[in-house]
Amino acid sequence: MSSPTPWGAYHQIADSLRSRVTSGELSPGDALPSEAALGQEFNVSRTTVRRALAELETERLIKALPGTGRVVCTAEDRASTGKEDSPPARYRRIAADLRERITSGELAPGDALPSEADVVRQYSVSRGTARQALSELEGAGLVVAVHGKGRFVTGGETGAR
Repeated sequence: MSSPTPWGAYHQIADSLRSRVTSGELSPGDALPSEAALGQEFNVSRTTVRRALAELETERLIKALPGTGRVVCTAEDRASTGKEDSPPARYRRIAADLRERITSGELAPGDALPSEADVVRQYSVSRGTARQALSELEGAGLVVAVHGKGRFVTGGETGAR
């Protein structure tokens, strides 16, 4: 029996693909590997791959072209759909705020992060947006989720010295 895919693996896949785009390994207009090929590369299900690709589509780094697959967006593609305060921008701002609290030492290793419900109340966002912000911190290795207990700061990238 194979081991289950780690929770949040799609964030790691999205990060890997994002770095390929930002490093220039994949240029604007280049086609991404197929869902099946990415599934094999990362040893995950197509559902996990789709979640990673959806994250990149939401960020407007890639787009789906019927009959072609997903391609890297051009600068014009990114600028063309301008919702100023879209959910991705909101969850990223929340994650950045919490990341700053961690790196400044306000939240130390072992400290509990605010719950999803607390983030919803504090930032006036949906539960999905709160969950996505907290998941981004997990994907970055700053936070670990303990089932039934909450999310806690790890000993990772803390302390901007």
